[in-house]
Amino acid sequence: MKDHQLATQLYTVRSLCKTPAATRATLEKIRTIGYCAVEVAGICPIPPHELLKMTTDEGLTICSIHDGAVLDAPEGVVEKLNVIGCDLAVYSYPAGFDLCNADDVRRLVQKLVAASEVFRAAGKTLCYHHHSLEFVRFGKTTVLEHILDSTDPASLSLELDTYWVQHGGGTPAQWCARLKDRLPILHMKDYGNIAGTPTMMEVGKGNLDWNQIIPAAAASGCRWFVVEQDTCPGDPLESLKISHDYLRSNHLS
Repeated sequence: MKDHQLATQLYTVRSLCKTPAATRATLEKIRTIGYCAVEVAGICPIPPHELLKMTTDEGLTICSIHDGAVLDAPEGVVEKLNVIGCDLAVYSYPAGFDLCNADDVRRLVQKLVAASEVFRAAGKTLCYHHHSLEFVRFGKTTVLEHILDSTDPASLSLELDTYWVQHGGGTPAQWCARLKDRLPILHMKDYGNIAGTPTMMEVGKGNLDWNQIIPAAAASGCRWFVVEQDTCPGDPLESLKISHDYLRSNHLS
C-alpha cells in the first residue's frame, strides 16, 4: 500500500460536514492528518464542481463516491463522476430490497447488471458495498456470492468492507484474495468485541489481521485503501488519526 492510496470515507466525519464551510474546514484537517484522498458520502449537498475545487485546494483526490441514484439514474451519476474526475461509484446499501426474499434478490441483481453496463460504457466502474446482511443464505450460497456470480466481473466490482465481512462470518483476507481484479477499493475498519457486543474500532485497535488483509487486497489489484469508521468513541478526526498513524507506521511501502 502506497501513501497516495490511503484515503478516508467522509461518512466517518459526517457530523462535521453539515455545511459547505464546515466541510471545507474538515477536509483541511483530514489532509493535515496525512490522508491523500477521500471517498464522498454522508456530507451536506455540494455541487460537484464546488466539491472538486474544495478537495483540490486541500491537495486531496476524490477516489470514489457513494450515490443512491446509481441504480435508477446511472447516467446522472456518470456525469457527476466526469465533473469531479473520478471513475468509481458505489451502491452503498440495498434499500427497498429484502435480501431474504429470492425475488427481491433477483430484482436487485437485474438492476445492478443494467446500471453497471451504463458505467462500463462510460469508462467508469460501479461497485457494490456490502454489509453483513448479504451473508444470508441464497440457495447453496450467500446473497453476496450470488450477486458476484450473476454479474460480469468486467462491469461490477465490490467495495469490500473488512468489518462487515468479519461480522457476517467471513475472513477478510480470504475475501480479498478471491476478488482478483474485482476489488478496486477496500473499506478498512477494525473489529472488536466490547462486553459481548461487536464494535467498530480504529484500524490496529481490534482483532483483524492487517498483515494478511492489506497484502491480499494489493495482490487482487486494490487501488484505494479507505479508512471508514461509522461510529467513533469520541472525535471522529481523532479516530481517523489513530487509524492513519497505525497504517503509516506499519503498512505503507
